[in-house]
Amino acid sequence: MPEAELLFSEVSRYLKPEDITQLKTAYTFGQGAHSGQFRKSGEPYISHPLAVARILGGLHLDAPTLTAALLHDVVEDTHISKEEISERFGEPVAELVDGVSKLDKIKFQTQEDAQAENFRKMLLAMARDVRVILIKLADRLHNMQTMQAMPPEKQRSISRETLEIYAPIALRLGLNAIYQELQELAFRYSHPLRYRVLVKATKAARGNRREIVGKIEDAITNKLKESELDFQVSGREKHIYSIYNKMVEKQLSFSEVLDIYGFRVVVGDVPSCYVALGALHSLYKPIPGKFKDYIAIPKENGYQSLHSTLLGPFNIPIEIQIRTHEMHRIAENGVASHWLYKSNEIGSSDLHLKTNQWLQSLLETLSDTTDSLEFLEHLKIDLFPGDVYVFTPQGKILTLPRRSTAVDFAYAIHSDIGNCCVAAKINGENAPLRSELKNGDRVEIITAPYAKPNPSWLSYVTTGRARSHIRHFLKTIQYKESVELGERMLNQALHALNINPVLISESQWEKLVRDSGAKSKKVLLADMALGKQLPAVVAKRLASPLETQESKQVTSEPITILGTEGLTVQFAKCCHPIPGDGIVGLIKKDHGLVIHVHNCPTISQNIKSAENYLDVAWGKDITRTFEVKLKIIAANRHGVLARIAAAIAKTESNIDDVAMESEKDYTAMGFILQVKNRHHLALVIRDLRRIKEVAKIIRV
Repeated sequence: MPEAELLFSEVSRYLKPEDITQLKTAYTFGQGAHSGQFRKSGEPYISHPLAVARILGGLHLDAPTLTAALLHDVVEDTHISKEEISERFGEPVAELVDGVSKLDKIKFQTQEDAQAENFRKMLLAMARDVRVILIKLADRLHNMQTMQAMPPEKQRSISRETLEIYAPIALRLGLNAIYQELQELAFRYSHPLRYRVLVKATKAARGNRREIVGKIEDAITNKLKESELDFQVSGREKHIYSIYNKMVEKQLSFSEVLDIYGFRVVVGDVPSCYVALGALHSLYKPIPGKFKDYIAIPKENGYQSLHSTLLGPFNIPIEIQIRTHEMHRIAENGVASHWLYKSNEIGSSDLHLKTNQWLQSLLETLSDTTDSLEFLEHLKIDLFPGDVYVFTPQGKILTLPRRSTAVDFAYAIHSDIGNCCVAAKINGENAPLRSELKNGDRVEIITAPYAKPNPSWLSYVTTGRARSHIRHFLKTIQYKESVELGERMLNQALHALNINPVLISESQWEKLVRDSGAKSKKVLLADMALGKQLPAVVAKRLASPLETQESKQVTSEPITILGTEGLTVQFAKCCHPIPGDGIVGLIKKDHGLVIHVHNCPTISQNIKSAENYLDVAWGKDITRTFEVKLKIIAANRHGVLARIAAAIAKTESNIDDVAMESEKDYTAMGFILQVKNRHHLALVIRDLRRIKEVAKIIRV
């Protein structure tokens, strides 16, 4: 096959003769395994692994990677096993092939689950060896290059997946050329009409631009020659997807996007970058706020350059990138540059270290996340390039994604700091944990030994790492609390049937667990607390007729509510129960036990049978505070809100929220207060009634 000879010829420039021999053996082996198989286009199947190996050969990857590329589909699509590959080509090659292979033999509930689990396995292998993802990216690139034979619906779904996952991974690893080609191809197949229109318009516009581009390039060249620099200048053409994206994101017309001209200057060393920048700033005026120094602070994927936007002739914006040859190599080949020259240069080794750190954080997220779709969500969040650079108190720089908060920062330092954070200082000023961080912020996290993550953090954290650690912590705590509450709920249900819980034998429990399909007794108890199983139903299944007759009469005790149960017991927002109120517990699926005031209208709407609610009672010596809602009608007088707030503060009650509706003579104020119990609330209301402007107080 001519393509095979082409591959061997290309890679012989940097591989040893024995490596070429191994590749030829792998090609023959793969050709035999795929014998009789054809692609949708009608080509022999072996043409695909060959193309993948050639893409990787262009990145100068090592022999085991190219061998695995030639064999990457044999485990998935033929009778060949991983063990057989290991015997013939060695364990490292077999591990690479296995990492790329899909999980077609496992049955999933949905296509989404299957896809998420595929990514999970691939990324687990990738965390062990980054070459797995390089093979996968080359595989995806060739599939995208040859997708004409696919039906349109398949083209769209594969393109969407490419844009969401594979292109961002290529960018994250610094593989700029692969990243841009994946985006272009995905756009072409997901929006064929838009793509064709933009290609036609771009070709026409580029013809008209040649003269201006030439003039600007000549001016830049002459100016840099004056500085006696060794340099190369080239115009940067915008890619079709980049043009489309900018039009959509910034609501610009096609002509407005094309009005920006891009140039790249490559020089010999870092000092020359800054000399070139100074020269170009004296040639054309820089636009304020449009300068970024990615040399001093590299991007997470190792990218380094100086970026500046200048105002050129006829007020045309000119985007300039200035970098060294080494930076340009890393910008184009990213993490693959580690194999490209096997160099020990700082840029390459730093990038490899950063990549390994990122892969380790993915591995950490994998170990904390049992759900594949949840992991895929974390991955998508993590793949957006970070562009917020913040400092620790010691001056270390951390790179975080846009819209990251102080909580994201805390988890980026260490999971223990995130789990125990209570406040933050940003640039020396106290700030809420939900504060969004900006470039250059100096952040200090304040922790407390007994603090723990708050479920509300999930509504504003940005990084997958923070989200994963918070969810893991909450699930662990909630599970423990759920088991304890579930046991109390079941005991009450058994008492109602005159069954002493002590009399339930282990064999009865084993049978019940087996019949219900639960993994263990603890899981079954936790399900009761979360409303997935009804305690009354479980109690009836546990109690055999013989034991019901022999059981001694036992008194059914209500479940004691202390307010310290955590996430498994919730206090209804519709009626805001507080100690001293008559209460009832409603079992709500996936919410657990929800406490309502006994005459709350929600109760009558939700109770379908006696099995849905539990007898509950307040415990003694409750120390925490509870939310209560008051509506206050007051005369519309100057300073009345301040007097009401002062009266509330005097009774040691905190105001959580206040809303106001004013009319001509009266103002309706809605307060959410923190009180200890009904007695405390009575003291608050008594002091409020002493204010002469207050006409009416209603507990909502």
